[in-house]
Amino acid sequence: MTFSVRSVRALRPVRALAAALLAGALLAGCSTFSEEGRDQYERSQGEQPAADPSAEASESPKPEPPYDVRPLLQPDKDYLGLAADGAPAKMTAVKDFADKAGKKPNLIEFYSAWGDQYETRLVQNSWDYGAVSFIAWEPFETSLKDIADGKEDEYIREYARSVKELNLPVAISWAHEMNGFWYPWGTKKVTAAQFTAAYKHIHDIFADEGATQVIWVWSPNVTHPMPKVKLEPYWPGDEYVDWVGVVGYYAATGPSTYQSLYGPTMTQIRTFTKKPFIIAETAAQAGERKPADIKDLFQGTAKRKDVIGFVWFNFDKETDWRINSGPLSQKTFREQAQSQSFGFDVTKP
Repeated sequence: MTFSVRSVRALRPVRALAAALLAGALLAGCSTFSEEGRDQYERSQGEQPAADPSAEASESPKPEPPYDVRPLLQPDKDYLGLAADGAPAKMTAVKDFADKAGKKPNLIEFYSAWGDQYETRLVQNSWDYGAVSFIAWEPFETSLKDIADGKEDEYIREYARSVKELNLPVAISWAHEMNGFWYPWGTKKVTAAQFTAAYKHIHDIFADEGATQVIWVWSPNVTHPMPKVKLEPYWPGDEYVDWVGVVGYYAATGPSTYQSLYGPTMTQIRTFTKKPFIIAETAAQAGERKPADIKDLFQGTAKRKDVIGFVWFNFDKETDWRINSGPLSQKTFREQAQSQSFGFDVTKP
């Protein structure tokens, strides 16, 4: 199971659940998240981070509008993605990861709460570094019914207009892990019909505003913790989704191979769509098995032509998910990352 505690504003009830059920989460072989990711991106005051002098700025010309994301949807090579402390507001952790991995990530994930403005500086920082931003947009501060009923349209339109104005590609994963019970938009409080109605309503507003720079990501958790929750009722339709962003982590116990961790979920999804998969969030828990898990992740992804990469959650919180939690883990990650299958120039996919 995934018990994320990234949102400061919605942290208390989720953290209580996480503390009580952390052991169960690890047994299920899914993710345990840190509040650090959300702490870095709390935007309740609408503030923008200062420019980061450590960022590797690019002098490439501004793309002609509207940016065409189609070449990024199914690239010939796989994405090497990263979520890291403070990134991309500051790029220090990204550069440190690249040094240790021996390769620059070309997809950078960060978390944005519902009500936050579109964080153009963060998206620009990622692009200047040579990466596409991947935003996990979390609707903590509203109900999905209100979204579907049009009560949030002004905010959504403002967000979409900002995306259009910046004119850079961005992947958006809205209300991730909707098939779990640990988020307010999960199965305890929201029906599949309410989820799909809200998802499609947001997408339709973006289309109406001409914000075509978005790669739309539909991101269920791996199904092991809740096998009775079927995914197809949550599917908005092929016309609303570009990537299927599966969330699943290698924990100390539970599924320990690519097939056992991701296979059942991917097999179920393949009954209703052929859209490409991306592992939207993953990492391996520190321990003896971690080097083998890292190798399994790289090789399993490379073998499946319908999986276009993964995003590594490089945090040390609750457990050490970082690639350098041990020397052999870092060595293995660096060796695997050298594969020509991973990493490419997102400006020339």
